[in-house]
Amino acid sequence: MGMPLIGDKFPEMTVVTTHGVMNLPKDLKGKWFILFSHPADFTPVCTTEFHAFQQLYPQFRELNTELIGMSIDQIYSHIKWIEWIDANLNTKIEFPLIADHGQVAEMLGLVHPGAGSSTVRAVFFVDPEGTIRAILYYPAELGRNFDEILRMMKGFQLADKEKVAIPANWPNNELFGSDVIVPPARTVKDAEARRGKEGCLDWWLCHRSI
Repeated sequence: MGMPLIGDKFPEMTVVTTHGVMNLPKDLKGKWFILFSHPADFTPVCTTEFHAFQQLYPQFRELNTELIGMSIDQIYSHIKWIEWIDANLNTKIEFPLIADHGQVAEMLGLVHPGAGSSTVRAVFFVDPEGTIRAILYYPAELGRNFDEILRMMKGFQLADKEKVAIPANWPNNELFGSDVIVPPARTVKDAEARRGKEGCLDWWLCHRSI
């Protein structure tokens, strides 16, 4: 089986986590979830990332979204690391961490050639039906922008609800502010109807507020 792509179903797997055994994506059906890998426990950049994700966790939960971390580390290492984060950074990690022995990393393409045996910084966005909606990859030396990950989740949910597209830098787009993009016309009649219409620069580029 090759590495999953956007639009594929998230592979079915049984994993051991700091919250017990989980069956993915089955156990989270009806919820969005973000599975993100980190190179290793007790590493500086990863520690800052877990702190950042936990700070935003309440906002993700408001979006019906769960977080799941993972790396190729033993469960004992995960437990000790999150204890350290709690004791030293006053940050209690509330989401589960998968203890992988390599099988999950192989299924998801998280160990890249030339990167050693550690997982890259990957992020999988999975919708309530178990479909992968986005995949991000970062190198070991670059920590993730978690505000962007939250923005993406908000954008996905808005796009699904309103049947629209999300412009660059939304909700602070340089052209349209917080407006969203209306899908292009699909017939000559619809195209003609949009010419000169408020919010339309042309028949294929229309925006509206939400």
